[in-house]
Amino acid sequence: MIKEIKDYISPSVIANKNRARTWLYGYNRKYDLVIISKSGQIGSIIEISNIKIALPKASKEIIKRHDKKLEQYWERKQTPKQLQNIRSIFQWNEMPREFKSRWVDYIEKEFEYRDEGHWFFNNGNPTYITGAHYMYLQWTKIDVGYPDYREANRAFFIFWEACKADTRSYGMCYLKIRRSGFSFMGSSECVNTGTISKDSRVGILSKTGGDAKKMFTDKVVPISNNYPFFFKPVQDGMDKPKTELAYRVPASKITKKNMHEIFGDDMEGLDTTIDWKNTDDNSYDGEKLMLLVHDESGKWIKPNNILNNWGVTKTCLRLGSKIIGKCMMGSTSNSLEKGGNNFKKLYESSDVTNRNSNGQTKSGLYSLFIPMEWNMEGFIDIYGMPVLHTPKVELMGVDRESIYQSSIDYWNGEVESLTDDADTLNEFYRQFPRTEAHAFRDESKSSIFNLSKIYQQIDFNDAVIKEHNITQGKFIWENGVKDSKVIWVPSKKGRFHISWLPASHIQNNVHKKNNITYPGNEHLGVFGCDSYDISGVVGGGGSNGALHGLTKFSMDDAPSNEFFLEYIARPQTAEIFFEDVLMACVFYGMPILVENNKPRLLYHFKNRGYRKFCLNRPDKHSSKLSKTEKELGGIPNSSEQVKQAHAAAIESYIEKNIGFDLEEVFRPNDVIGTMPFNRTLLDWAKFDINNRTRHDASISSGLAIMANQRHLYIPERKESKININFARYSNTGTKSEIIR
Repeated sequence: MIKEIKDYISPSVIANKNRARTWLYGYNRKYDLVIISKSGQIGSIIEISNIKIALPKASKEIIKRHDKKLEQYWERKQTPKQLQNIRSIFQWNEMPREFKSRWVDYIEKEFEYRDEGHWFFNNGNPTYITGAHYMYLQWTKIDVGYPDYREANRAFFIFWEACKADTRSYGMCYLKIRRSGFSFMGSSECVNTGTISKDSRVGILSKTGGDAKKMFTDKVVPISNNYPFFFKPVQDGMDKPKTELAYRVPASKITKKNMHEIFGDDMEGLDTTIDWKNTDDNSYDGEKLMLLVHDESGKWIKPNNILNNWGVTKTCLRLGSKIIGKCMMGSTSNSLEKGGNNFKKLYESSDVTNRNSNGQTKSGLYSLFIPMEWNMEGFIDIYGMPVLHTPKVELMGVDRESIYQSSIDYWNGEVESLTDDADTLNEFYRQFPRTEAHAFRDESKSSIFNLSKIYQQIDFNDAVIKEHNITQGKFIWENGVKDSKVIWVPSKKGRFHISWLPASHIQNNVHKKNNITYPGNEHLGVFGCDSYDISGVVGGGGSNGALHGLTKFSMDDAPSNEFFLEYIARPQTAEIFFEDVLMACVFYGMPILVENNKPRLLYHFKNRGYRKFCLNRPDKHSSKLSKTEKELGGIPNSSEQVKQAHAAAIESYIEKNIGFDLEEVFRPNDVIGTMPFNRTLLDWAKFDINNRTRHDASISSGLAIMANQRHLYIPERKESKININFARYSNTGTKSEIIR
């Protein structure tokens, strides 16, 4: 979760700049690094959720504190008894000079920890926590007293400090597990920020207005009231306000220079407030915020929409292009139809590896996910570290209870017990996710396919090293000459993801006859494609083009009945997409089944001499095809019969080839299916047969399955009954007469 990066910057460079104290707090463009040190010196460089962060340098004084004979872990320091009864700065001013002189160093040190962070020894290791984390551990009183130290929370607060330091960031989008302490950490930061900021506003939102109010009255206000006098400004109004906490007169940073001064009525106030708003798309619209804490943002249900709200509240955190405030957003996720899908989109658009030309993510936020095993109640040892492996001997927990099992073993036991209850299992995954895919699981009743099998496959894929099974890249024509030989080029910028390359002797296996090119590997597999005709749409949206390759059962050196290629993208022009699809077909030498409602791709193949690559619809005899269908091939998607056949094809494939086969009909029950492409699996999970346009991957992959099973859709020839009416005659007389 926290990965130290060795030699990211030359040690000599670090030493020279440390000597001159020239490392500046904030984002360092030269080294693509976020510095959270305020001393001008940096120590170790770590990475959390793809953000490289430089921590402060530990001083020699800190290192000298280490005593190997002592057992060292976080322990909150009790407030000195002599200061416990002082409730305000005014009481302090009335104390004798000698009393003030005795405690001013202690108070100054607390302000230093709050601003620069704090070092302590943890199980023999010098450990740094940020100022906000220190305020949470030392001075934030919660429902059970004071918080425990947890390594997961250390990562959270370091990441949060990096978001605050980085001028490109609007804050964080935290995907969490249930009961991870986010509400209290967010409340702590509300008070911490509100009591040191001038002329500012701190806001709170949650899944409902009632939840936001409860967070304010039950967490924020008590935390503020329990602050020590030297951190707590004078409040305006009631001690237990219901809607707004207003700080009018600030807490003063007591120093040796001002400790004897008496502040009168002319003291300049903070004029800072903390409040909450009802849940609405336009909450805080038009207001300026220093901090916005977004609790339970993955649980906004209709008519409220977290995406719409963030579009509004994001503007409250900036002036022009300058970011002046930060958002701390965190939540578990509801099922996709109950707010989870919008939060998923927001989380995915906060990926720091995907930035625009301004250096910002699409949402402006930075995403953070901490897996369940790092922050599960009952599996945190006395040093705040997660118990990831079953201990050989019982360990002492942070709650002073014994730990004899690992969090992962416990989680696996729960999962195993819920195997037969898909909805309960998915809810457990969402509440205690080990992967991002777990966190965004949907309800099984909302899917027309077998979600249990789909998620079994996703879990398996998440457990393996993706790069060992999938290669990303692109296809190009050799020497740039079209209709020659196609070459595969691995590239992280490529739009193709493949899991199998054919042997060299069957690559580009095509043959020509009368200037028409035929596929030579039709016996090995096929492609399915969901195309589009228009390069761009108003507003820059539009569905993706999708292409999937699927092998058949064969005795050749190729996998059987496995998807081997996935392409889900929308290049700058439709022509680029058409050429990508054509090159893939030529390289693999396989035909393709395309939806013909958008015929430009089919015309692209025909005009280049590749008509024989485009399969005809399998549900009609060739004699029954329309003139256009005979000319281009393809299959329409408008027919209800085709829609049902398409969905049934995917359903059948999932049952036979995805996840575990517990009944051992198709393979042993301990053998997992093979489908390495999680984007397609997730699209199957949320496939809506009544709104197919949203599911490019499902359309494409389903067409590939139908193409592989063409024999199932060939209509039966109806034998017509021939009625032969023989004439009947009456022979009663001397002359036969026809009976009419």
